[in-house]
Amino acid sequence: MIRRSVAGFMTVALITACAVCGAETPLPDEDGKKAPLGCEPFPNRLHQVVWRNWSVVPQTRLAEVLGTTPENVAQVAASMGLPPQGAILPAWQDKGYITVVRRNWHLLPYDQLLTLTGFTRERLRYALMEDDFLFIKLGSVKPACPPLRYTQPSEAERAAAGRLAAWLREEGLADSLLQPEEPRFAFIDRLSRPDPGIAVIPPSDTSPFGLRFIFSYFAEYGDPLSDPEVASYPEGLLQRLAAAGVNGVWVHTVLRTLAKDPAFPEFGEGGEQRIAGLRTLVARAGKYGLKVYLYLNEPRTMHHAFFEAKPERTAMRGVAAAGDTARLCTSHPEVRRWMSDALATVFTQAPGLGGVFTITASENPTSCASHRQQAQCERCKQRSYAEIIAEVNATIAQGVARGNPDAKVLAWDWGWDDTQAAEIIARMPKNCWLQSVSEWSLPITRGGVASAVGEYSISAVGPGPRAAKHWSLARAAGLKTSAKVQVGATWEFCAIPYLPTLDLVAEHARNLASSGVDGVMLSWSLGCYPSPNLEVFQAFTGGADAVGPVLDRVAARRYGSSAAPLVRQAWTAFSQGFREYPYHVGTLYNGPQHMGPANPLYLKPTGYRATMVGIPYDDLARWRAVYPAEVWIAQMEKVRAGFAHGCGLWGSLLPQVKEAARAEAGRELGLFRAAELHIAACVNQARFIAARDRLQAAATDPERALCRSELRAAARAELAVAKQLLPFAKADSRIGYESSNHYFYIPQDLLEKVLCCRQVLRDLQ
Repeated sequence: MIRRSVAGFMTVALITACAVCGAETPLPDEDGKKAPLGCEPFPNRLHQVVWRNWSVVPQTRLAEVLGTTPENVAQVAASMGLPPQGAILPAWQDKGYITVVRRNWHLLPYDQLLTLTGFTRERLRYALMEDDFLFIKLGSVKPACPPLRYTQPSEAERAAAGRLAAWLREEGLADSLLQPEEPRFAFIDRLSRPDPGIAVIPPSDTSPFGLRFIFSYFAEYGDPLSDPEVASYPEGLLQRLAAAGVNGVWVHTVLRTLAKDPAFPEFGEGGEQRIAGLRTLVARAGKYGLKVYLYLNEPRTMHHAFFEAKPERTAMRGVAAAGDTARLCTSHPEVRRWMSDALATVFTQAPGLGGVFTITASENPTSCASHRQQAQCERCKQRSYAEIIAEVNATIAQGVARGNPDAKVLAWDWGWDDTQAAEIIARMPKNCWLQSVSEWSLPITRGGVASAVGEYSISAVGPGPRAAKHWSLARAAGLKTSAKVQVGATWEFCAIPYLPTLDLVAEHARNLASSGVDGVMLSWSLGCYPSPNLEVFQAFTGGADAVGPVLDRVAARRYGSSAAPLVRQAWTAFSQGFREYPYHVGTLYNGPQHMGPANPLYLKPTGYRATMVGIPYDDLARWRAVYPAEVWIAQMEKVRAGFAHGCGLWGSLLPQVKEAARAEAGRELGLFRAAELHIAACVNQARFIAARDRLQAAATDPERALCRSELRAAARAELAVAKQLLPFAKADSRIGYESSNHYFYIPQDLLEKVLCCRQVLRDLQ
């Protein structure tokens, strides 16, 4: 999974310290020296900034950033063929700022980014360090962008800008700039409103999975409970999740922000507001038969000043962590006392809260054993790894039970030392569940390349041997079991709400039903859209169920009996294609599949490494991971072909879909076509980079001519893909969105890609 950062909570302490001493809050890599990317195909960086921000930042703000007038900014925009700026959605400020920061990362220095976003230095640091490792997603480097100020474009620059406008006209895209599009984030409003036409499916007594819980499709990850409305979990979304067979939702929190404690007066600030938000969410979810679960990754590290504030805290200081922080040592009884008391308070003050799930050996540094560093602690080095990990889970279970004996505690084995799992499980309290990633360590062979699955896979159907072993140990110890799966989407591809690969999802559900697990965690923070994929896990009644009849029932219920057979054929085509996905964690985190056609082509190597689900650049070596380039390309082409076949079937079935579902089925076709085009872009871009790199090494004119021909072919194919995706992206605000990254791209970026391809083709003449 993507590692969640403790840095945001470190930031709070850092901000406080800076405020006291009057120092300016530092921003990461503020004095970085690495040169930014070039501005091609734009005349200069000024034009690129105006283009990139025309749809997301008001021109008055752009004028402030550039030190000029709104009229001058508008003239620059018009020179490139952009229409007068319309109203800018306020949502970009709070729901889309990651998109804004990412698209300007190579364009503006920090001071101008602050003006552009309207953030303080403290808020920007918090976003970079706390928002799901945003700084790492940006490459852990801030390009050294010089300050940018408006200067009147030269005659050559005006001519170059006019060429961009002419290219848009030649490609038949000038009118698209004037045509309306669905506003970005419109899906949030749509999903937030309850739908009177949706009948909530009652919790099934026959489902083998008594627990089926998931995250919100558009939640704020950091501190959603501080919002009095808890808008990350609106009524309409909860209604739709319940109708899809979900019976629980999970929310991220940090324990010390929820409850006060006399020994630690720093803790619990704002806790009353968060508990009120939690009670609101528990009541709202309860209307639809949903329970609320807290994600606990505890105890979080504290700044050294915390340990130095009182003499008795010195003994609580554990292994040092990042920056000026250290772990709270859970071998100290006062730390465990606080954890138990805080959880007892939370579960007492929020009656009806469903439970918690824990990660105790990964993500943020927590106990001294969480990252296997217990030998560095004077107290913990006398104890075993298994003893410490089990004790943390037992402490959490004790506190939860004190507040609500009926609440569930799921101990997730993510990050555990596999050699110690048996001992940890044997030490666990009997009221705990053991949760394991289902597909972990599953052996696969794709394109003749053998490897094993880590997690985040729909293409590989679990469970794998690790999960099976740990569940067996748990049952022998008297514990219930849960499978962590990705049902809707994964980092294999997540730029649409869900993957229509229902054969794969149903096979996984059947296998888990046969394995006897008691519950399923249906997602991490992605793949949480209320989709037919979720219905599959509610539709099974036991391991003996055949996949076909279950999918037949789901298809008929959603689309009507007339369309169901063709729906099933389409799902099979999508699934067959996706089985060929060149799975490797390197591809998942570094590949271009999420950015898709919006990722630029680079005729010259950028010198930048692909970043974790952030910016893929031209780093083919990291995209393909263990696969040879030609194998990776061939496997992606198989995936694309499967989606093309499935889309053809889906288009033919639309007239047979029941009337109430026909409009949404048509919108789904747009999503599935977008997926096909994203995978096609992976193929095109990989071919382009491979040809570019061969060109650099070519020794003869015929070799160079062949490489140039391949480059032109890939650029033309990529131009066509960007144009094909544009109308789908304009029509559906869900395309390109993922909650922890906001928008990977917007329609404006597809137009930029067309211009990029035209520039590449011009340079290759």
